[in-house]
Amino acid sequence: MISGFLSELAALVGLLLLILMPCTLGVNASGPPRAVLNKVAAAIDVPAPDFVLLNQDNQRFDSKRLRGKVVVLDFIFTTCTDVCPIFTANFAQLQRKLNDRYRSDLFFVSVTTDPEVDSVKVLKAYAQRYGADFNNWAFLTGSEAQLKELWNGFSVRVIRKGRGLVQHTSLTTVIDRGGIRRKNYYGEKWPLKDLERDLLTLLDKKV
Repeated sequence: MISGFLSELAALVGLLLLILMPCTLGVNASGPPRAVLNKVAAAIDVPAPDFVLLNQDNQRFDSKRLRGKVVVLDFIFTTCTDVCPIFTANFAQLQRKLNDRYRSDLFFVSVTTDPEVDSVKVLKAYAQRYGADFNNWAFLTGSEAQLKELWNGFSVRVIRKGRGLVQHTSLTTVIDRGGIRRKNYYGEKWPLKDLERDLLTLLDKKV
């Protein structure tokens, strides 16, 4: 009888561990941190935060100017050697592919997570390495306070581990013409064709 009880207890413990494992595993920069997992579902079909920052030409950039355009926005820093170069290369590829038809309707935004290093000059040089077309792609920085407010608005966690060393939530989000968030991509393993499909769906939608 005792052995039967122990067997049932072991099975129950195993089941609990299986259920709880995804919640106890460590979170790296590619996925949404545990602190914001409960906000992820609510981050769709809600207004994107408004913001005012500086672009790569040291010009004031007000997000309200993007109304009427489909926007794809991500968070990067220029000294990243992990996923940020993938995101920037993906944006560059999409921009080259879609600009002939959609340049006036589509806008790319890359926001730094490391304002200590990423001055406007540094951002512009970084963007030029990828052949970015600044007509519809902005690389943005600002004060620590301004950026923290924006990071929090998108539920992006940023942890500075040293100069040029930053861990952050790897978020790419799609915003429709009315400023409403429609799709979130976390990490770098999603297919680029999925992002392209979501953008085209919004771009071809009648306003």
